[in-house]
Amino acid sequence: MTDINLAHDIWVLVADGEKALFLRNEGDAQYPNLQVVRKVEEDNPPTREQGTDAPGRTGQGGTPTSAMEETDWHRIAKERFADEIADRLYRMAHRGDFEQIVIVAPPQVLGEMRQKLHKEVEAKVVAEVPKTLTGHPVFDIEKILKAA
Repeated sequence: MTDINLAHDIWVLVADGEKALFLRNEGDAQYPNLQVVRKVEEDNPPTREQGTDAPGRTGQGGTPTSAMEETDWHRIAKERFADEIADRLYRMAHRGDFEQIVIVAPPQVLGEMRQKLHKEVEAKVVAEVPKTLTGHPVFDIEKILKAA
């Protein structure tokens, strides 16, 4: 990881596939004071609770012999959430809400978001941290990012 400079007014997005925290540093690099600007949550139960049918079967001659892969609704919902967050970041960047942002997300979600980020947002990303920190209190997020 590279050194992360949490300068005054820098934004930090802490996200996973179901929750996102938009934070702004009201302190400075030495004494960060991250404040929650917006919190977004989406209910995303496991696939077993979202699917209703058993996987389909296919075979030759009308005899079902092989099961088809079951749709992973949970993963699809995480990808859609990453798309939604990328769109929200674009709208916020376009309005001038932030000049710099640090994105913190699990590697898979970070990869999904990276593919969807608009160039205007990409230009404002100063660091990416491939970690899951959505379950941490803001104080811990400050300490972890300062140590990164």
